[in-house]
Amino acid sequence: MNINQLIFRNLKKNLKNYYLYVFALVFSVGLYFAFVTLQYDPSMDSVKGSIKGSASIKTASILLVAIVSVFLLFANNIFIKRRSKEIGLFQLIGLTKNRIFRILAAENFYLYFGSLIIGIFLGFSVSKLVMMVLFKITGVETAATLRFSSQAFIQTIAVFSAIYVLILLVNFFFIKKQSIISLFHVRSSTETKVKKLSVFEIIIGILGIALVITGYYVSSKLFSGDFTSAKELFGAMIFILASVIIGTYLFFKCAVSVIFNLIRKKKAGYLNIKEVLSLTSIMFRMKSNALLLTIITTVSALAIGLLSLSYISYYSAEKLAKNIVTADFSFTAKEDAAKFKQALDKEKILYNEKTIPVIQATADLSAIITKNNNGMKMDPKNAPVPVVSEKSVNGFDVKENETIFTGYNDAFRKFLNMKDSGKVQLKGKKVAVPLNYLEFRKDYVVAHYFTGGGNPVAVVDDHVFNQLKADLEPSIQLESSLFTGLTIKDETKLESANHVFNDLDFGELSANNSRLDIERHQKKNMGLMMFIVGFLGLTFLITSGCILYFKQMDEGEDEKPNYTILRKLGFTQSDLLKGIQAKQAFNFGIPLILGLMHGYFAVQSGWFFFGSELWTPMIIVMVLYTVLYSIFGILSVLYYKKVIKEAL
Repeated sequence: MNINQLIFRNLKKNLKNYYLYVFALVFSVGLYFAFVTLQYDPSMDSVKGSIKGSASIKTASILLVAIVSVFLLFANNIFIKRRSKEIGLFQLIGLTKNRIFRILAAENFYLYFGSLIIGIFLGFSVSKLVMMVLFKITGVETAATLRFSSQAFIQTIAVFSAIYVLILLVNFFFIKKQSIISLFHVRSSTETKVKKLSVFEIIIGILGIALVITGYYVSSKLFSGDFTSAKELFGAMIFILASVIIGTYLFFKCAVSVIFNLIRKKKAGYLNIKEVLSLTSIMFRMKSNALLLTIITTVSALAIGLLSLSYISYYSAEKLAKNIVTADFSFTAKEDAAKFKQALDKEKILYNEKTIPVIQATADLSAIITKNNNGMKMDPKNAPVPVVSEKSVNGFDVKENETIFTGYNDAFRKFLNMKDSGKVQLKGKKVAVPLNYLEFRKDYVVAHYFTGGGNPVAVVDDHVFNQLKADLEPSIQLESSLFTGLTIKDETKLESANHVFNDLDFGELSANNSRLDIERHQKKNMGLMMFIVGFLGLTFLITSGCILYFKQMDEGEDEKPNYTILRKLGFTQSDLLKGIQAKQAFNFGIPLILGLMHGYFAVQSGWFFFGSELWTPMIIVMVLYTVLYSIFGILSVLYYKKVIKEAL
């Protein structure tokens, strides 16, 4: 048998173990090529000014390369250790280390570059679909065409060739530094097996759980008023990050073994076959995989958190636009409103109109704002407040000595700690009107322009409003004091009305707003982020799932003699498979559950900065991530089923 025959026979023999590696490589190459194609596609030029497409795609492609590089190096490390005995046998029959390296390099070349070509073809095939998805999410109206980019092809070949060279270097140094004897013991030394837990390990395990819980607790208090300065806030964030990551590592290193050991002791050592194959195996193997599982859990939480936050912003775009405009169209000048109404009448588009006079006053809120104010730079005794009359707005009923504040988002409420009731004063130039503060509502009654960037609006009795209006402080008044809002009666004609609005020239400094325009602008900005984070998260999910699957393949081969013994003792495939299913539920479920929990507490601590809806977007993201992640657990069970079947 010559060297070429040996290479192809080895490749054929190992291909059945590499199929998921090939799939992940093809997927990664295809996704990278599609991303780079977007970067060089001329159709992206038309949207650069609105969504910064090219720069964002370029950044995403760099992050994608980093994820894929780590995955390929790790997978290669697993596979070369699995073939350590084979390499040792090659040396025993007289092959030099350089010749063995060339054999492995040739095998890897055929596998790697074959997958690379298939991946590029796949990326080209789906590039138009990826572009259409991007344009759909961001709401950009431009044509997506299937176009092969030679620049993207060259860049993809260059990047993945560099990764291939890096893999070859790793293999070269591995072969060079190993002796024949050590090659036959590489696999047996890769896993740490612990026979008895020490008191120190128990303490470390408990500490790991405590650190994670402490990190969760501090994150829940991050914007509750306990941290009153930017320095304290930054310090708390660093503490949360360090506490959760270190706690996760210690959890995998010791806590899992401690918990499962307690379960085993509770059963007084009498374990059934399901528990032997699940609890015992995990106790002995998870410790050596602690760093890997910590990385997977942390990056999973990062992917879940970022995708949830971007989807929260995207999902909340409509409500945000409605809060800013409070109608379909808002105007600050009578002349502009009249011009738009005339254009709507010409197009025979019916509308409802509301006008609300708005004045600016100074409020003394010191009696209802708590001292701890999350570091907001606002003087409670002289806070700027827009004021409207109850007659101008619907749904409000206040007496002459009462007021209701309305119009706030969740972020504002977190930073401004206000009591549920109390005494306030609204002040003009000379007059100060004492009022009973009744409640704080979420409803927005006037456009964002009149609120000074998001301040709540005070709704007062008409007599009080006129009293303050007669005593205005000129220095705090806005150029406009009249809000005009127009709502289109027929929702199907809103798009036509929006075209009319955009065709009118109100000037660059105009404060007039369209609800549709603001909604689309928000979706463009957050849609691109969601698109990029989603694809990067999908890439990480697939690569991390493959890594865990490869580890299970490795463990399955190591444990094959045990399955042979158990089968000879009379245990059926079904008996063994139940234990394997429980084992995979722990192996894949523990990192997944921790990742979901980390992601939840990260999102929960600051979601209100990104939108107005938390649960629906976050649950959708978590369910999708869980379903896709679970596929690899199912695949690993199927692989073990084959190993058990072959055990006899």
